[in-house]
Order: sequence, then C-alpha cells, then structure tokens
Amino acid sequence: MRVLGIETSCDETGVAVYDTTLGLLADALHSQVAMHQEYGGVVPELASRDHVRRVVPLTERVLREAGLGLADLHGIAYTQGPGLAGALLVGASVATSLAYALGIPAVGVHHLEGHLLSPLLGQPRPAFPFVALLVSGGHSQLFDVGGVGRYRLLGDTLDDAAGEAFDKTSKLLGLPYPGGPALAHLAERGTPGAVKLPRPMLASGDLDFSFSGLKTAVLTLARREAGAATPDSLPEARKADIALEFQNAIVDVLVAKAFAALDETGRQRLVVAGGVGANRELRARLLRIAASRGCEVFFPDVSLCTDNGAMIALVGALRLADAKASDYAFAVRPRWELTTVSAATVDSENPARGA
Repeated sequence: MRVLGIETSCDETGVAVYDTTLGLLADALHSQVAMHQEYGGVVPELASRDHVRRVVPLTERVLREAGLGLADLHGIAYTQGPGLAGALLVGASVATSLAYALGIPAVGVHHLEGHLLSPLLGQPRPAFPFVALLVSGGHSQLFDVGGVGRYRLLGDTLDDAAGEAFDKTSKLLGLPYPGGPALAHLAERGTPGAVKLPRPMLASGDLDFSFSGLKTAVLTLARREAGAATPDSLPEARKADIALEFQNAIVDVLVAKAFAALDETGRQRLVVAGGVGANRELRARLLRIAASRGCEVFFPDVSLCTDNGAMIALVGALRLADAKASDYAFAVRPRWELTTVSAATVDSENPARGA
C-alpha cells in the first residue's frame, strides 16, 4: 500500500510517500522560518497562504522522486489537528479533493500521533508496548503506549511546554527565531556551574511538567545582571552560561520524569519524539542512562523530529484499514487530545505489514 502524507499544521509544509512494504519512498519539506523571522514567531495568516503555494509543487516533487504517478497511490493522509485552523484546512482540502478525484480513501491524522510513532520509520524500530516522551513546542507529555491508538496519558505540561520555554527564553536573550536550536547552539559555549537555575517539579512525586517558572527565573537573573539595560544586552559569554544552565535544567527534568515513567509502568522501551527530541544533550543523557539501566531508547531521525509529511503518511498507512473511499467530508480539529484517538485495526507487532 502506497500512501501520500500531507502535513500543514503550522509553519512547515511536508509531503511524503510511504510504502507499507518498502518504507519511506520520498519526503519533501518547506520551512517557513525565513518568512516568520522578522515577526519573531508564526503569523497564522501568512502560514496558511504559504501552504497554499507549496503543497501542490511538493506533492509533484515527491511523486516524481518516488517514480510514481497519482494512479499508483492507494490512499492519502493529512493532518487533521491539532494546529492552526487555517493551515490545517489547506492540507485537508487538498488531500480530500485529490482522494475524491482518484477514488481512493482519505484519512485525517492526529499530528501528535505522527510524532509519537515517527520512530517506526527508522531502524531498529521499537516494538509495542513502550513509554513515549513527547516534547514539542506546545507539548511535554508522557504516554504509556500499548499499540496504535492505545495511549494512556501519564504526565502532562501544566503551563509552558519544554519547546515553548526554549523559544521564550531564547527571545528574552535576544537570540534569533526559531529559538530552541539557537539557544542549544549557544549553550555549547557556556561554562558549567557558572549560574544556577531551579529544576521545576523535579521532586513533585508525579509525572507532570511545568516550565513557566524556569523561564521566569531566567528573566529575573538576566534583569538583575543587566541592571538598567535590557537582558538581551548581556555579554555573549554570560548569555551562553545562562543558556547552558537553562538547557541542563530542562534536560534534568525530562530525563528524570521519563525514567520514572518507565519505573511506574514496568516498561523497558522509551520512545522520544517531537522537536525537542532533536536536542543533542537530551539524546546523549537518555542514551547514557538507558545503557546503565539495561533499557532501550528510540528516536526518530533528527530530520523527522520537526513537523514532516513522512510521519503523517506512516500513520495514514496504519489507519487506512478503517477508512472508506466514500468518506470525503472533512473537518479540522485545531484542539484535539491524543488520548481521544481510537485504536487502529493493525498488527501491533508488524504495523507496516498490518496496514
């Protein structure tokens, strides 16, 4: 089965073709970072208009790279939510219209389910069940994953997610958009122990997260050191010290909660997904501790940590067994809890072959 996946939830247009026998055949992505940089964040209307311009050329490109024509597709998947309503509508309308014209099924996919299952695109591929640490711009969550669509929430973010805290702290320090990668890069030049920041909810006794207070602690520290000047006027070396300590605080909490979730569930496999999952320090720390504990950690390829069409095509392939060729009505879901997603009719041990 060959599935076209279309991702347009926010500021990246992703299109890919996934084959349940051969794997990922082609993947293309257009990032809107350059367009949104001058605004310091995503402008929803501009994002939607850019998706309109990009989605058809990207679709033509991935089909060409895969050596396929439209008639070779068996289904089309699109991101139904969560995300920006206007951006979601672009992908949903293109996907369902194309599916209708071809007489093949179209299926809406949960954006976070795409991230959570994206490690299935790599090798080795994690087997169910496992614990998933989902860390993106708007989410810091832990799930016990029993199979496709079988997600039990273990811990959630109470305010700012890890990625959100990265972006806000980066902006506070005067770093360019997008903030997360810029702050992580600056942290590489910091001096360990030069400053001290709190580890929020590290000893809370539960698996929830809260990073708003950490961002406030950075603001308080930076203002105190800057005096009458603004925090972004601090010397670059001091900014690097703050960036390093901030990153270490985030990683300390994420790592501690992730392994606590493994202990609570008795699982031996941890999957890490989402944009923050590309952070080098987080990956290194998780791998090092997992090796000492005798458990496994799985990550998607760094290129698949951000939003992409490959993860949408994959989940679409897993879910097309439940889709009908006549289901062409669609509605987007800007707010959509992952725990409300239904289980798919697939073989949990061999999900690609079960699709």
